[in-house]
Amino acid sequence: MHKAGFVNIVGKPNAGKSTLLNQLMGEKLAIVTQKAQTTRHRIFGIYNEEDLQIVFSDTPGVLDPKYGLQEKMMDFVKDSLQDADVFLFIVDILDKTEPFEYLVDKLNKIPVPVLILVNKIDESNQQDLEKVMELWHERIPKAEILPISALKGFNTDVILPKLKSLLPENPPYYGKDQYTDKPERFFVNETVREKILLNYDKEIPYSVEVVTEQFKETEGMIFIDAVIYVERDTQKGIIIGHKGDAIKKVGTEARIDLEKFFSKKIHLNLFVKVKKDWRKNDRDLKNFGYR
Repeated sequence: MHKAGFVNIVGKPNAGKSTLLNQLMGEKLAIVTQKAQTTRHRIFGIYNEEDLQIVFSDTPGVLDPKYGLQEKMMDFVKDSLQDADVFLFIVDILDKTEPFEYLVDKLNKIPVPVLILVNKIDESNQQDLEKVMELWHERIPKAEILPISALKGFNTDVILPKLKSLLPENPPYYGKDQYTDKPERFFVNETVREKILLNYDKEIPYSVEVVTEQFKETEGMIFIDAVIYVERDTQKGIIIGHKGDAIKKVGTEARIDLEKFFSKKIHLNLFVKVKKDWRKNDRDLKNFGYR
């Protein structure tokens, strides 16, 4: 008997969705930072056992879109609410703001199991945890609620067996040696963008898109050329930094991570170009993969 199904991870920005995906996969597939809106795309992580395949779907955090890019990000979220066998709804125990009623309403109406994962409990206390769990039990009565710490790996070991019990009997949807639906260039783009999120402040990281223009693999080395697109000339100067120090730091940090990911030496060239107001331009967004 083989079980297989789609498990979609949803929640607000910075709730810990990507951290959980990486924890469950045992592999860093999604970039993780403390900044909101780190995840822009829908990413599949394919977990395999001999008699099991779980296709995890990590999604951007649910928000009220203010411009074109955010609208496209929310399209990924809406797509994810149509096609799951199980939903993992991640709640940040430290988040005191009201939940998005749209998402709560959807999860109440969806005829598949919902697991609410109350995350970051290592940063809270038992009294607050009980209050939050009671609150979510009232909001989504059908859901099972589990307290976890995705970052510390606390209680995450119970999630996979729970999902296995909930998924239907199916043959695998993907090859057993496949662990994601994304190509190599996607992970290069995301790794460079992660380093920009970590090294720059204010609006700069949100104005950036990364495109890998060359990915040439030889027996012992991968040669990569990637372009960092910004919206304004002033941002280009900030990305490059004094005498190129800032972009050199980004390139070094990205290369180290990419060498671990691909298990090969990496030769990485970074370039910076201006594409004015790309976040609001439908054609640019489509070219960057936001369809």
